Amino acid sequence: MLTRRSLATSLAASFAAPFVHTAARGQSRRPPNVILVMSDDQGYGDLSLHGNPHLNTPNLDRIGRESAQFTQFQVCPVCSPTRSSLLTGRYNYRTGIVDTYLGRSMMWPDEVTLAEILKPAGYRTGIFGKWHLGDNYPLRSIDQGFDDSVVCTGGGLTQPSDPPGNLYTDPLLKVQGKWEKRSGYCTDIFFREAIAFLERNRRDPFFTYIATNAPHTPLQIADEYWKPFAAKGLDETTAKVYGMCRNLDDNMGRLLAALTRLELDRDTILVFLTDNGPQQPRYNAGMRGRKGSVYQGGIRVPFFFRWPGRVKPGQVDRIAAHIDVVPTLAELCGVKLPAGHTPAGRIMDGRSLVPLLEGQAASWPGRTLYTQWHRGDRPELFRACAARTQQYKLVNGSELYDLAADPAEQNDISIREPGIVTGMRKGVEEWFASVSAERNFEPPRIALGAPQENPVTLTRQDWRGPKANWDAHGIGHWEVDVRRPGRYDVTVRFAKAAAPGQVEVKLGSFTGTQSFEAGAVSATIARASLPRGPGQLEPLVKSSQTGTGALYVDVKRLDP
Repeated sequence: MLTRRSLATSLAASFAAPFVHTAARGQSRRPPNVILVMSDDQGYGDLSLHGNPHLNTPNLDRIGRESAQFTQFQVCPVCSPTRSSLLTGRYNYRTGIVDTYLGRSMMWPDEVTLAEILKPAGYRTGIFGKWHLGDNYPLRSIDQGFDDSVVCTGGGLTQPSDPPGNLYTDPLLKVQGKWEKRSGYCTDIFFREAIAFLERNRRDPFFTYIATNAPHTPLQIADEYWKPFAAKGLDETTAKVYGMCRNLDDNMGRLLAALTRLELDRDTILVFLTDNGPQQPRYNAGMRGRKGSVYQGGIRVPFFFRWPGRVKPGQVDRIAAHIDVVPTLAELCGVKLPAGHTPAGRIMDGRSLVPLLEGQAASWPGRTLYTQWHRGDRPELFRACAARTQQYKLVNGSELYDLAADPAEQNDISIREPGIVTGMRKGVEEWFASVSAERNFEPPRIALGAPQENPVTLTRQDWRGPKANWDAHGIGHWEVDVRRPGRYDVTVRFAKAAAPGQVEVKLGSFTGTQSFEAGAVSATIARASLPRGPGQLEPLVKSSQTGTGALYVDVKRLDP
């Protein structure tokens, strides 16, 4: 078990300067490596360690047994909110993340990620998998502290942010911000790239973030993985989910083997968690709800913290959450958080879990954790929210559960305990006011004309507006910022036209049009003169007296 004295002795130098690899003495004075693995839509019950009667996950089970297992670990009910909190230590509403799409899953670029915190201490940083916090400059992973980046766009492969026809096998991925094709199954690719990153950086401290988009839908996986589950009598959906989980477990085994082969195992903190509960009905350890719900089935997830020889394995029953990962890892890596966390002095919500890793649960002070998510542009007080103390949980400001006595959340005791309800409601109100005040839920903007990304492709992942959606008839706009006024080619891409028509693009004082013929799939407004500054870029595709939005808009600055 860690002790404060041993921690201070081994890490003291890092507060003054980065660790130095002293190969000449055969010793290494450097902070621990960090590998953070998060799967997508894998629930608490999707591990044999947690009692799943159908799925065997030997490698994840091994990691759990060799870890401090946090049995009451909480995240958000859906993807992007969890990811923003995990990487910043702040509640998602503070970061600009409200939802998972339609322009509400873009994180403000002045947020400071764990990668940006660790880099000044000499860490090499890499992300492999799902970012889901913004696809365009200045919101991409490569803009937020990651040296190496092999990621899928939007909320995952096959979604509207992807090139048409992309699949889980042999996909196009964004590699250092550019589309490149990779061979193999997506989860295999992400782990293969991550292991290669470890090999390249084995002599320097590294932070590796592996965020799979499995087992998120669509449920694409080789027959050899899912058909054995179907043969047991499971329905095809569940069989494919379990096949994807089994593939993930195989890759976790490859990761463990690589750490042993590279002699990095005892120098590396390995953290595993999932981003929310399961999307589909299946075994979930008796918990109520699933993905999208603030009941335990939607927000309680596995959390394993493994550091051989430094963190004693065993269960930790204190409540903890995604917001705690950054301050915990910062302390263990000997890195100070930025003053006020950000230049604007915004709040750090998380708490370092090091005392719990040291076995000091008895002296751990009480706390209340909050989570909220629902579809919509602006959150509403007491809608789809939960407040959690060690014993009690308040759902939607009205339902109260004693989780110590009723972990399945079956018995609402709010009438019996009005004082607890009143106190926890006040806490939710104060929390909501605090997280709302920082950004007022204003979205960040996509930069046009910046040298870091040219051309820029705008997708339906990030457009906004009351008619914005992912179906064929959606109409929306993008919040953009033209960094340099001048001439641009603006190409609007759309479904194959059944009749001649015209595209129209509006941005501030600019309006441009271009005709197209039947059978066209795009039209370009050439040398459009776009004005400097923020605005709303709105395309409209007019054909046969109907109007729809674009599938993609490519904006290319022409001026040198």
